[in-house]
Amino acid sequence: MLKIISLLLAIIQFCFMWCISLTGRHQILIDRTEKYQTFEEFGTSSCWWAQTIDDEKMADEIAKKLYDKEEGLGLKIFRYNIGGGEADNPDCRIWDTSRRTESFYVLNEETGEYEYDFTRDKNARRMLDLAVKYGAEKIVLFCNSPHFSMTKSGHASGGLTEYSSNLPKENYQAFVDYVLTIADWFVEQGYPIYAISPINEPQWSWGGDWVGQEGCHYEIDETIEVLELFATEMQKRNSPYKLSGPESGEMTWGHYQYVERFFGSEILNNFCDSFAGHSYWMDTKSEEKEQVGKKIRETYPDKKYEMSEWCELPLTIDSRCIDSGLHMAQVIVDDLTKMNAVSWQSWTAVNGDGLLDRVDGELVTYNRYYAFKHFTSFIETGMTRVRIFDNFEEETKLKTTAFTNDDTTVVVIVNPEENPETIDLCGLLGDTEIYLTDETHNCEKIYEGKFQSEIDIPQKSIITVSVEV
Repeated sequence: MLKIISLLLAIIQFCFMWCISLTGRHQILIDRTEKYQTFEEFGTSSCWWAQTIDDEKMADEIAKKLYDKEEGLGLKIFRYNIGGGEADNPDCRIWDTSRRTESFYVLNEETGEYEYDFTRDKNARRMLDLAVKYGAEKIVLFCNSPHFSMTKSGHASGGLTEYSSNLPKENYQAFVDYVLTIADWFVEQGYPIYAISPINEPQWSWGGDWVGQEGCHYEIDETIEVLELFATEMQKRNSPYKLSGPESGEMTWGHYQYVERFFGSEILNNFCDSFAGHSYWMDTKSEEKEQVGKKIRETYPDKKYEMSEWCELPLTIDSRCIDSGLHMAQVIVDDLTKMNAVSWQSWTAVNGDGLLDRVDGELVTYNRYYAFKHFTSFIETGMTRVRIFDNFEEETKLKTTAFTNDDTTVVVIVNPEENPETIDLCGLLGDTEIYLTDETHNCEKIYEGKFQSEIDIPQKSIITVSVEV
């Protein structure tokens, strides 16, 4: 009863401030009665760095900072790349050696046949083991391309001409068998395989004169046909993991076409309770993302969205400065609120555009890491996003999201502007902790005590407010 009375008082207080606004401040009201998606997990990917970590001590340090709940981000998803084997391809065209993958599928030169050798890709597999050791609970096995031996061009870096599928139809079944054989092996070893994702960003050109990494173009019809074959075979085998797709590269109306065809397939609609996509290139397309998210929620209310890849593209912001973290935090809030994402996974965890990096043999922590921590350390599995009322003007760049469970409500506020803000946060009562990232703080606790509605938001900062309810 006390909580109900408190909420009613907060609503009255908020309405009064909205109408009279003697302070002139921005107000935010958390409405815990209106609920949206239930959140699942945060995660990251093994590309293109895991196979390059030779030092065991460095590997352990990285895994701990990413997956340990107490000392790191506490991530739960590890995306492991089933490589297309370009490190083994004598005719490899990829100029960046770090993006040439070592495959489990190897040519036996004596017999002339391909065989599986699961002792390979040792560095990436060690990172997978360490991620599980420190807290990864879901493994997603994903492909950027089929194995080079199955492709038309003989390369996993795409076709010899742009926008041409590199997987001949007669090899569709071989590709399915190849991925499921690898997935089943990992299951047999006791790994928590959550899903397979055989297709990556099918709409991009992949190949031609650009061979910067492994990739494969598919037309929409080809995308659906391949995924339907995977679903059919997985049903036959009673596979204990999900099928993830279509992994479109951006949340535009083009992405909606893939979702529409994905769930327009009776096989995939019955087999898949979620779809995955990437949030690249959305810096100037926030409004389109909102429109696409709204359309998907209205059309497919029973399906979940998993945001499975994002990094800054193109990389224009200094990774060490607060602007890089602010940029990432704004994308996360957009994906949680406009797309109703139930999970959020970054792309390269360890790289110039990632969360961490290696510089002169030392591990460097980028600002994006601390921005991510404002979400990963506070929004727990099973929390539900709740409605926020605010009196922000249209030109205000403040972004907010809130999640709650029976014990705690978490509010994340991102202020990318040069000016500080003071806000009134209403609808909550209870013991409170506040964490800050700005030019001089890295997700540091700046307040602990009784709830206070007035909160100072420094310029260019991220604030997380955690309130016991």
